[in-house]
Amino acid sequence: MSVTDIGSGLSQEVSTDLVGNTVFDYGDHALMLQCGSTAEVLAWVDALAAAALPGVVDVVPAARTVLVKLDSPRRQGVTRQRLRRMRVTADAGAPADRRADVVIDVVYDGPDLAEVADHTGLSTAQVIDAHTATPWRVGFSGFAPGFAYLVDGDARLRVPRRAEPRTSVPAGSVGLAGEFSAVYPRQSPGGWQLIGHTDAVLWDLDRPNPALLTRGMWVQFRAV
Repeated sequence: MSVTDIGSGLSQEVSTDLVGNTVFDYGDHALMLQCGSTAEVLAWVDALAAAALPGVVDVVPAARTVLVKLDSPRRQGVTRQRLRRMRVTADAGAPADRRADVVIDVVYDGPDLAEVADHTGLSTAQVIDAHTATPWRVGFSGFAPGFAYLVDGDARLRVPRRAEPRTSVPAGSVGLAGEFSAVYPRQSPGGWQLIGHTDAVLWDLDRPNPALLTRGMWVQFRAV
């Protein structure tokens, strides 16, 4: 990820385009960045952390947006101009020597494994190899406590959600949907393609940090 701050003054007028992104007001205490990909979202999260802009109290990523929360409405105009002057370049996946922060053991026996193989044109063994070959990055969390949306996996594993969601998906189920992989932290309805299961506990209130997976972590799946 690289960042360039163009212009020398906050009053300089520049385009609202941020390498395909736009920035707009979100109420009077926040700004919203619209991004073209999850990779750009993650690059902006890293860039904002490095920039440490005055008045920014929180940064909340989602699939294609970054919410920048401010401590006061008076910060909005200045911060908006600063964001419009920044140019951020997204990284291309995990470095070859990147070590995973968390390793999750998975039994690849999911009910949708064969369907995922059909969707991708891979064998079931190749699906498993693709899912375990490189680390995935935690892009953001949502849906349920401990549910982390993982990105930067093998592009061949991009599959649609199920046409009919399940009314009950067991805790620990490992799934795929679109560009994402995830582990269901608890039993819940769900429409992701299930390829396996794990005994890893994704959410535990007795831990200092209840969430096993947090934004920016790299996660390695391991077949057992």
